[in-house]
Amino acid sequence: MIRRFRGWAGKLGPGLITGAADDDPSGIATYSQAGAQFGFLTLWAVVFTYPLMVGIQLVSARIGRVTGHGLASNIGRHFSRPILYGIVALLVFANTINIAADIAAMGEALNLVVGGPPHAHAVFIGVSCLLLQVFLSYQRYVRYLKWLTLALLSYVVLVLTIQIPWREVAEHAVRPHFALTGAYLTVIVAVFGTTISPYLFFWQASQEVEELNADPAAGALAHAPEGAAEHLQRIKIDTYLGMAFSNIVAFCIILGTAATLNAAGVTDIQTSAQAASALRPLAGDLSFMLFALGIIGTGMIAVPVLAGSAAYAVAETFEWKRGLDLKLLEAREFYAIIALATLGGVALDFSPIDPIRALFWAAVINGVIAVPIMVVMMLLADDPKVMGAFTVTRALKALGWLATGTMAAAVVAMIATW
Repeated sequence: MIRRFRGWAGKLGPGLITGAADDDPSGIATYSQAGAQFGFLTLWAVVFTYPLMVGIQLVSARIGRVTGHGLASNIGRHFSRPILYGIVALLVFANTINIAADIAAMGEALNLVVGGPPHAHAVFIGVSCLLLQVFLSYQRYVRYLKWLTLALLSYVVLVLTIQIPWREVAEHAVRPHFALTGAYLTVIVAVFGTTISPYLFFWQASQEVEELNADPAAGALAHAPEGAAEHLQRIKIDTYLGMAFSNIVAFCIILGTAATLNAAGVTDIQTSAQAASALRPLAGDLSFMLFALGIIGTGMIAVPVLAGSAAYAVAETFEWKRGLDLKLLEAREFYAIIALATLGGVALDFSPIDPIRALFWAAVINGVIAVPIMVVMMLLADDPKVMGAFTVTRALKALGWLATGTMAAAVVAMIATW
């Protein structure tokens, strides 16, 4: 039994961490807003996005493993430089805002748990995340991130501590609700943009390349197809389980806030820390503590992923040395981007800009910019010049384009109601 568990655990890596990073503090805030504002009416969106999320993340992972290069590198090789620069610039912009919002939320959550000034906590958290990325080896770093994913279980436990009308939940989970209002569609696009985020595409593809580089005997499947079936099966298991973990947690956050905050008439939630505070008088100290600690734990996964995905994209664009397995002096530019993104996010928390208000719109921006990136990814994944004999299967191709079309339709519907 233990040996079998270790065998399964060994197959988890980039997909699991990518899925866990999707439920970052800014995502928690978005899901909390959805649950508090609209109750159970947005639960269907999380169920609906699961297969779409699996499909597009499988595409990104395959591109990385088959070509041996990350997304930005592949875009630069097969599309014009303006397209590459535009995509990477939008990614860095959205990621930096996300980092600011995540670090601010973690600082506020730590203040709720232990007291002390939130800004001081934010600086400590930001610097800690940066130092861990710079000075830990890749293999050790990934091992720590895998353990941190357990923090997300706090939201599953949260649901078990409160009263849930399960029949009503089941009905709303499988029956989509549509309200053609700006507020509702903006929340749906924010949920989609939080669940299907561009930084996740770049991160998982780059981590497949890191896994490749960490094994001296391995090679890109396009040039070394031996054992391809085994590698692609491992990617599939990793991605299916990682995205399931992510969406179960997102479902529980919406469910928990809907059953407590919305039921009590608390519909105006702006931050994840505010959601934790609002839970205390309604659901008790245990629920409050689970929610607050979950914010801190998930943030410790998400901030490095956000900064890392930006660094991979920029380093690949300018063909700099890159990789978390390299020492600081071996990849100065790569680590400089990580530092700028992380510390830039910390600095935004001290500026007049409201990172929490910017947070929600960062999720909307992610939803908007995801569409052209997904189009480019699908074109790459279906091109034999890029993928060789490993172009996407018909089923995965259909799922990837369905995800792309769904995101595009959601964005168009949202803009049309403004």
